[in-house]
Amino acid sequence: MSRIGNAPVTLPKGVTLTTVGRTVSAKGPKGTLTFEIPDGVTMEQADGRLVFKRAGDDNRSRAMHGMVRARIANLVTGVATGFTRELEIIGVGYRAAVKGQVLELTLGYSHGVSYQLPAGVSAEVAKDGRVILTGADRVALGQCASDIRSFRPPEPYKGKGVKYAGETILRKEGKRGKK
Repeated sequence: MSRIGNAPVTLPKGVTLTTVGRTVSAKGPKGTLTFEIPDGVTMEQADGRLVFKRAGDDNRSRAMHGMVRARIANLVTGVATGFTRELEIIGVGYRAAVKGQVLELTLGYSHGVSYQLPAGVSAEVAKDGRVILTGADRVALGQCASDIRSFRPPEPYKGKGVKYAGETILRKEGKRGKK
């Protein structure tokens, strides 16, 4: 039994869900998002709640059952309140600036790094070196944060680089002199 797939999704006020064939569209104050439901999973809407059923009990059907429920729940939450992801930039001279839909990063290279933010994702830079990404689509937001982190992942000796807020970096001890 999929525990995630069996949990119903409640629709908050201001969010409407429409289904055309296997495509589900959620519309709310933060925008509109769509998702294509794969075969083997059906969705029923009643009393402001969404219930998901699977056709079989094989591994693929069980996996799709939980995945579809999670993705639809993310659609509903995204169009209702949106998602936020924070990145911390740590290092002397490491900084970020937002110019329109482009994030300009200085990460210790001989050149700056320009990252074009995807549609639906916005960024702002706090004074303490944090980049705050916001958007309605959780998948696009996570991919954007992962792309930015990949420009300079945190290194284990001094911890310099770009890391997620709250991420713990395992630190290594440096070389020691002769004793």
